[in-house]
Amino acid sequence: MPPAGVKIVASNRQARRDYEILDELECGIVLRGSEVKSLREAKAQLKDSYARFEGHELFMVGLHITPYSHAGFDLPQSERTRKLLAPAEELARWKARVDQDRLTVVPLSLYFKEGRAKLEVGLGRGRKHYDKRHAIAERDASREADRAMARRGRGD
Repeated sequence: MPPAGVKIVASNRQARRDYEILDELECGIVLRGSEVKSLREAKAQLKDSYARFEGHELFMVGLHITPYSHAGFDLPQSERTRKLLAPAEELARWKARVDQDRLTVVPLSLYFKEGRAKLEVGLGRGRKHYDKRHAIAERDASREADRAMARRGRGD
């Protein structure tokens, strides 16, 4: 359940399965007016998107925001590259880790917090196929244990 004042627009559930998330960061995102209106209607997809460094700045690539239906003539491209806003020292630390450890910056969720669009990104290391199966097995075992505890608590 998100905290009060947070409205989740889109989440990338596949990212946590495909990557081992080592660190997370909340970023602002540079948008145009009609894109914000489209996000308020939850018309966005994080699938197949990623972030990359260009110089000392972080940019989001492949984030799909459907054009706003009631917008006028000046519609931005739906998958244009968008700049992410974060503290410079944090970006410098992440850039060093990406370059040294061969990590990837992946989007985790897109949401509104206090009226402003925010993007949560994670610093992740790609998982191998067998790691993904292991993560799924752990999740299933945990879910089964929770169910057993719930049944036991009800007295079934």
